[in-house]
Amino acid sequence: MNSKVKISTKTINKDVAIVGAGFGGLCMAIKLLESGNEDFVILEKAKEVGGAWYFNGYPGAACDVQSHLYSFSFNGKADWSKRYAPRDEIENYILDTVEKYNLRRFIRFEEEVNEAHFEADTGKWMVRTAAGSSIVCRHFVLASGPLHVPNKPNIKGLKRFKGKVMHSAEWDHGYDLVGKKVISIGTGGSAIQYCPEIAPKVKHLSVFQRSAAWVIPRDERGYPAIQQRLFERFPGLRKLHRARLYWSNESRVAPASSTRAAKLLGSLCKQFIRFQVKDKTLVEKLTPDYAFGCKRVLISNKWYPMFNRKNVELVTAGIQEVKANSVVTDDGVAHEADCIILGTGFVVDPRIYMKDFPLTGLPGRDLHKDWADSSEAYYGMTVSGYPNLYMLVGPNTGLGHNSIVFMIECQVNYILQCMTLLKAEGADYLDVKPNAQQAYNDDVQRRLQGTTWTSGCTSWYQQEDGKNFALWPGSTWRYWLKTRQVRSTDYEFVHVEEVEKSAVSA
Repeated sequence: MNSKVKISTKTINKDVAIVGAGFGGLCMAIKLLESGNEDFVILEKAKEVGGAWYFNGYPGAACDVQSHLYSFSFNGKADWSKRYAPRDEIENYILDTVEKYNLRRFIRFEEEVNEAHFEADTGKWMVRTAAGSSIVCRHFVLASGPLHVPNKPNIKGLKRFKGKVMHSAEWDHGYDLVGKKVISIGTGGSAIQYCPEIAPKVKHLSVFQRSAAWVIPRDERGYPAIQQRLFERFPGLRKLHRARLYWSNESRVAPASSTRAAKLLGSLCKQFIRFQVKDKTLVEKLTPDYAFGCKRVLISNKWYPMFNRKNVELVTAGIQEVKANSVVTDDGVAHEADCIILGTGFVVDPRIYMKDFPLTGLPGRDLHKDWADSSEAYYGMTVSGYPNLYMLVGPNTGLGHNSIVFMIECQVNYILQCMTLLKAEGADYLDVKPNAQQAYNDDVQRRLQGTTWTSGCTSWYQQEDGKNFALWPGSTWRYWLKTRQVRSTDYEFVHVEEVEKSAVSA
């Protein structure tokens, strides 16, 4: 039996506790309300809603999924300004959604969850927060997502740098970059957005690149006012537009996972780089040496032209150490800097970002031990040995070709079905069967083999041994088909009283 968690004087009892007030947590809350359940709480570590979109306020921050898809299907927005919305517009959409559904009454801000334990004798979760609160709940939903813990590399000497150091997810808008010598470390999704924005302002920008990224053109077209009005007056047109975008994105999954198609797309992208960048030496350095799609494909019209500026330098040598006013590379060159920006992304492996988060399930079950080799879940949502625990955007449900909001809605629908089934059974908790979870994950890994995502490069999709723990290996409509109806036979439905009687009899 798990040791009892000491309950603070701030204890509250709820049917459902949701961690995170981003797209996932808010979707879960809205659908609970629509099902008639108001007995829930949302625990959010920040001071405001938005999740990744609250934290990522760096210059040029924008979405790489089309606006009309990167929004809830049940809460469409007719007046998106552009094909790909900037960060502020997405954050405003989230704020408007919270007000429309009156969700603030359920949210407890600055309540970072730091441990959770399942009590088998009550069939409930005991959830603790860093603020000292305790929540007793029947259902525990982790909706924090994988993009909330900044990845800060352990670079020798970084702490002794006398200038400004900031991560892209912790942008200091009070710091003036005008006229400064800036070093940006990393060339991922954040860096390709903020670097072109700050390049015209700074005195000198050194972009430190460990490996080149595949970058394709971005559709920067806006939605004219007349189109916005048509979408508002005739919602069917907006929904049709959304459907077209969805199926257009779905058509990418075959070439994205095909090594043959990757070669063709890679050759086209190489021509794009040569067309955009004047210096042939830079063209070579900016051309990836791995298959197109193996790592996340980025979109930008500004990234490559930025390297034609005289005040922008691409640095491909490794970092040796950081000194008081410079960064020294392996070739012995000292690159002077007033500011270092870490465009190094996020810690996405849950085994790492949850390392200081004790989470225990049935007697003897500890998630850190169960996930020691790899993080696995059943359809990315439920984990055997952890009853009534649900994850949104869990292992192997991330995407490289379409909107994660679609996946979130599929998962929320599935979780609600689990809750309904539990109630119908009159049971206290449900637990996915180990063999069902194992068979599912074996199939996922089998389907990933031979795709570009496992073609040899190192990416954030993978853990250290190369196993892809992040991506769903196929079309999202297939995921919808698989999760639209819960297979009750894959779960054990448990009555606490019966378990206690069995224990006494034994």
